Amino acid sequence: MDIRKTVFTKEIIEADEMGKPCDPTTRVAAIAIVQNPFAGIDQEDLSQLFDVGSKLGQSLAEELVKMLEGPPICYGKAALVGSSGAMEHGAAVLHPKLGKPVRQAVVGGKALMPSNHKVGGVGSSIDLPPGHKDEPWSFDHIDTMTLWVPDAPRADEIVLCIGMSDGTRALPRVGKGPNQS
Repeated sequence: MDIRKTVFTKEIIEADEMGKPCDPTTRVAAIAIVQNPFAGIDQEDLSQLFDVGSKLGQSLAEELVKMLEGPPICYGKAALVGSSGAMEHGAAVLHPKLGKPVRQAVVGGKALMPSNHKVGGVGSSIDLPPGHKDEPWSFDHIDTMTLWVPDAPRADEIVLCIGMSDGTRALPRVGKGPNQS
């Protein structure tokens, strides 16, 4: 696994977009820019990328938990594949093996880890969709973190992102779930 760089981001939200104060929520993200060994190659066996997800899932998730102000409540993942890769390369780093080490780090994870993946050029952004780690129908915790790195992904890279938060969106008010609206 060839990592070019890792970027961490942390934000503490203390008011909604209208300026109304709310209980603080900390959102953190880890972004790893890795070489895509299958860039420009039509490869059937993507298991090498499964292992990239597993290794990065463990190390990055542990760092993210330390960055939060409170215990992790939400998690999500995303991958942005450079233009010489395929969307399936992003899926390969996210789905088969990344979830288990993240669930261990957040102590839980009964809910599916929300995800997003796409192909994009240098400087493209990706929306990482955090959701509650144990309650998939918790509308208050469905959120979005828009992430980007100005010099990534290069054509032969994958930008792997993991995000967490210790609370809800700012002042959620759309109902508690499909049967509790």
